[in-house]
Amino acid sequence: MSRRAQLTVLLLVLGLAVAVAGAVYWWAFSTKGYTQRITLPEATQGYVLPTVRGDSRLPLVVIDAGHGGHDPGAAGQGLVEKNLVLKLALALRDQLEKDGDVRVALTRDDDRYLLHSERFEIARRLDASLFVSIHADSAGDASDVAGASIYTLSNEASSEAAARFAERENASDRVNGVELGDQSDTVSNILVELSQRRTQEQSGELSRLILREGREVGLGFHPQPQRSAALKVLRAPDVPSVLFESGFITNKDEAARLSSPEGQRRFAETMARAIRIYFARQKES
Repeated sequence: MSRRAQLTVLLLVLGLAVAVAGAVYWWAFSTKGYTQRITLPEATQGYVLPTVRGDSRLPLVVIDAGHGGHDPGAAGQGLVEKNLVLKLALALRDQLEKDGDVRVALTRDDDRYLLHSERFEIARRLDASLFVSIHADSAGDASDVAGASIYTLSNEASSEAAARFAERENASDRVNGVELGDQSDTVSNILVELSQRRTQEQSGELSRLILREGREVGLGFHPQPQRSAALKVLRAPDVPSVLFESGFITNKDEAARLSSPEGQRRFAETMARAIRIYFARQKES
């Protein structure tokens, strides 16, 4: 047998041995219950337009509870962001409905995940007049960091912290490195260019009103409370939008306040008052 033939036979034997070993390895683990299967969410799961509450003649506010489903968001002091912000969103919805000045809808009212594009598209398809996304922050082991903040859309982040936040939030549409949304749906300079100047001005107006009304009732804000960044969820070019970071759930005091019925009531009343003033000013202008 030639040297080449011997080498060929040796490679065939080695290949067969590897295949057999792999099959045995798989059988041993699968029969012991060790087989691990990772199911990625579908890239486009679709969504159902939510119920709109209120008089059809009134302006519509769409409230977005951040994260949900496979994406828990931040965690701290025994709290999980996706659950906490849903409670805050429900409290705000109920307060706005009680006041009767606007119509209101939620992007989600249960534990499910929506892509960023789906969240703001809900607002656009419903012809919303405002979009408010509610979140809660985390500072890791720095439990002394506290304070709420309000984000609006900008091509360039207002600070390094805002840029890091946007990167973290935008990444939630990826699972195990797989982009769940449209691959071409990226944050770029064109985002702000497509956004109407008037829409950005209105977003800034609501941000300032939230800050003013919150300070008047002693709602704690971060030293840099008004921020801007290229956040995917705020990209609706024709719907004024803000993202409200309600506080740090890694801070004991803020976690206790945000998770309490009284704290959620104060949050809802403050946000509702800012929204009411916003629409009153829009009517005058």
